[in-house]
Amino acid sequence: MSRPRVLVIDDDKSVTSFLRRALGYAGFDVEVAHSGTEGLEQALVMNPALVVLDVMMPGLDGFEVCRRLRTGDDVPILMLTAKDEVSDRVKGLEYGADDYLVKPFAHEELIARVRALLRRRAPESRNVLRFSDLVVNLDSREVSRGNREVVLTAREFDLLTAFLRQPRQVLSRDQLLEQVWGFDTEVETHVAPVYVGYLRDKLEADGEPRLIHTMRGAGYILKEPSR
Repeated sequence: MSRPRVLVIDDDKSVTSFLRRALGYAGFDVEVAHSGTEGLEQALVMNPALVVLDVMMPGLDGFEVCRRLRTGDDVPILMLTAKDEVSDRVKGLEYGADDYLVKPFAHEELIARVRALLRRRAPESRNVLRFSDLVVNLDSREVSRGNREVVLTAREFDLLTAFLRQPRQVLSRDQLLEQVWGFDTEVETHVAPVYVGYLRDKLEADGEPRLIHTMRGAGYILKEPSR
């Protein structure tokens, strides 16, 4: 697995050396720039996962670097400053910084802030299925409708995911039996509608609009509620 790439922009070489070691030990690939101009150039080339940016630098200061980075990128930016002044923190945030850390700081706090910013910007798992106000996490097998948790049995969960993988498509009883139960037989055709009923009861327990509709003579379909 590739390591997240962090760009450190700071004119103080003792600070960049410390940050390179601390972030490297924590599992990050680190590149360093010692001026604002150099940092902007490297950001364009390396496309970092996160930027650690010092405020006080000659030439382009951290505020201006932050502003320019923000004109074309949403990379997370953690700003560093030796000043513990509210006005500086506000200015940094207004220029687009995501977080602020005042020097001197413990490396544990630095790592925690970096990881928190990366989690906040991480893309949602591909194993999350969404439809209308319904959200299903395939990894944790958690289901929610709006702000309400929906507790399903294993078979109900498998049936729901079959619908979510084929939204707005009519699924016959035989198709559901094959996809969810793993067989196709006329003897057990009553099983599918029974479980569709169980699923509807749980998805509509708080009076929510119906999502799984019956198509007479054809099967069932997951579609948006009728208005």
